[in-house]
Amino acid sequence: MNNLSCRADLRLDRLDDYMPAIVDRLMSFDADTSREPGAVRLRYPFGEARLETRGRFLTLEVGSPHVDGLQRLRELVAVAVQIYARDERPKIVWTGDLAGDQRLVTFRKMTVERVTELSPHMRRVRLVGDDLARYGAFGSMHLRVLFPTPGNPDPIWPIAGPNGLPLWPSEERKPVARVYTVRRLDAEAGWMEIDFVVHGSHCGAEGVGSPWALAAKRGDRVGIIGPLGRPVRPADWYVLGCDETGLPAMGRILENLPSHTRGLAFVEVADASERQDLAHPDGVELRWITRDGVEAGHHPALFDAVSRVEWPSDATTFGWFAAESEQARKLRELWRDDRGLGRDQTLVVGYWKLGAAGPMAG
Repeated sequence: MNNLSCRADLRLDRLDDYMPAIVDRLMSFDADTSREPGAVRLRYPFGEARLETRGRFLTLEVGSPHVDGLQRLRELVAVAVQIYARDERPKIVWTGDLAGDQRLVTFRKMTVERVTELSPHMRRVRLVGDDLARYGAFGSMHLRVLFPTPGNPDPIWPIAGPNGLPLWPSEERKPVARVYTVRRLDAEAGWMEIDFVVHGSHCGAEGVGSPWALAAKRGDRVGIIGPLGRPVRPADWYVLGCDETGLPAMGRILENLPSHTRGLAFVEVADASERQDLAHPDGVELRWITRDGVEAGHHPALFDAVSRVEWPSDATTFGWFAAESEQARKLRELWRDDRGLGRDQTLVVGYWKLGAAGPMAG
């Protein structure tokens, strides 16, 4: 298949129920897909995967010219299977290249270099580390930040399990993890920047990330795992929407769009002091929505604005939304069920949940 390859075989009693969803998820990572009798092949810029079914048995094969690509494919396939077959608790054990290697390719230790205040409630932390190129690869924008805490100031870092995913040698000393956007990255210089929402109980910020960012100083250490998440697909026209938790991702998306791109982008923030200068193509109109005293997650204007946009029929299109979980659920249902838009045209993520400190970028 490729220079490096590995394989896993497993039995799933309800395999026929899972396969369409597994394949659909894997296709959403910009795969060129072809079908064979009893199998599907997915080709990515960094390698390919083949999933073969025989009754209740599933064979997973992945291959890539390089280690990073192989690990990325193992991760994509293993996560897809575990998500949709979770009731059967599938035990994926890879054989071949990287088998038995406990070094987690996706993990790095990072050190705080500096902290910058972007607005009253947004802080940018620059982290430095080694060999960061993979965090700008694969079209993904996010990573999992592993935080020390007062109760666990010296956490145990993860190793690779038999399924290629993170395994924790000690549950008691496992760090707290939250998912954040890589806002800026200079792999050659060895740094990345992550923006943190740092206000009170808004947007789930009462969890670990906000207090850590408020206290962060030069020399502090964290771990990272990544990259994570589905890529935003290329299109001629976009509708984009987020609150402040999705603002770092919005900024990165906008400044990387081709100059000819058209569309609308809506950003909800607490008030005018939270606005940021975001570079974007001339053809993308950026609209700011301010809550002005309304609690985060309770202001209807963002959902209303995004849901009412008329999508053009004469261009390739894509919709992206990142905000409170209930708003995300409602928009996902609207786009998928009412308008018939699939994964190839939409990416909707609940970054936080009212009353909870969630795992996403709050």
